[in-house]
Amino acid sequence: MSDRQARCTWMRGGTSKGGYFLKHDLPADRAARDAFLLAVMGSPDPRQIDGMGGADPLTSKVAVVSRSEREGIDVDYLFLQVFVDQAIVSDAQNCGNILAGVGPFAIERGLVQAGGDETRVAIFMENTGQVAVATVQTPGGVPTYAGQAAIDGVPGTHAPVPLEFRDTAGSSCGALLPTGNTVDQVNGVAVTLIDNGMPCVVMAAAELGITGYEDRDWLDAATDLKARIEAIRLIAGPMMNLGDVTDKSVPKMMLVAPPREGGAVTVRSFIPHRAHATIGVLGAVSVATACLLPGSPAAAVAVVPGGSKKTLSVEHPTGEMSCVLETDAAGAVVSAALLRTARKLMDGVVFA
Repeated sequence: MSDRQARCTWMRGGTSKGGYFLKHDLPADRAARDAFLLAVMGSPDPRQIDGMGGADPLTSKVAVVSRSEREGIDVDYLFLQVFVDQAIVSDAQNCGNILAGVGPFAIERGLVQAGGDETRVAIFMENTGQVAVATVQTPGGVPTYAGQAAIDGVPGTHAPVPLEFRDTAGSSCGALLPTGNTVDQVNGVAVTLIDNGMPCVVMAAAELGITGYEDRDWLDAATDLKARIEAIRLIAGPMMNLGDVTDKSVPKMMLVAPPREGGAVTVRSFIPHRAHATIGVLGAVSVATACLLPGSPAAAVAVVPGGSKKTLSVEHPTGEMSCVLETDAAGAVVSAALLRTARKLMDGVVFA
């Protein structure tokens, strides 16, 4: 392929979608790679009319996959967020939704050999140095996307892709609680600065003058609210060892409220400048973990089940996401698992 085209599979992973590339099909030089991906997506442009992006951060994502040389690991996965209206390609975070498509993609491209009706794919997440294991349905040795698993935010049913995470605490910030505190005050608002796979600022929606049950369109139109949230984010970034986050996609901003549909907690998420239609996988894990911290804004509104293995349903604007958290004797989270689905949409050549 030339430097203006590359083989690509377009996939939906969880509640996101984007381009999945083999690493060697992209330019080796980072600047050239980023320029290519911006052109592929049609960024910067709010409509992304001249590219494949869907005018939304959730549909302007990229997975770069390669065979791994790490012991016990099948493939390496680098996630890239291509900004919609800015010429930015960020590797500052993981994406657990796009992760759901990495296992099927790796099998389809021959990086991993299917084994039986299910194939476990061990994935090294390059963004944070952590490992996830995806279980892919492979009847007859071929990935299938058809099944009976349903996730909120995606119509219909598809083959289940369970994702298991371990040792994600502090993956970006160096510690689960990078300031060492369960609660910090930022601009007069009580927040939990937490990173259990995704750096998040968790705060009570009521402290910002809203209920926490507003829909996405209302939130995106609330310019004063968004300005206040961004001011908190810019202060929180350095506190979380992330440096100046002006041009970064982390930390994510999580506004929590009591559950209304029988779950554990309600969340309205900003990623970071637009309201999320659902919630990111690892963002949900971080919020669910915050619910287990006594005295935190999340714990104050959450309904948490007992036992060392807890299923916390995180309610979001279009449904819920269930996180299964396992805790040790001290109550610390030692593993997290979630159910996602994926679907191959297109395989071919994409042009910049």
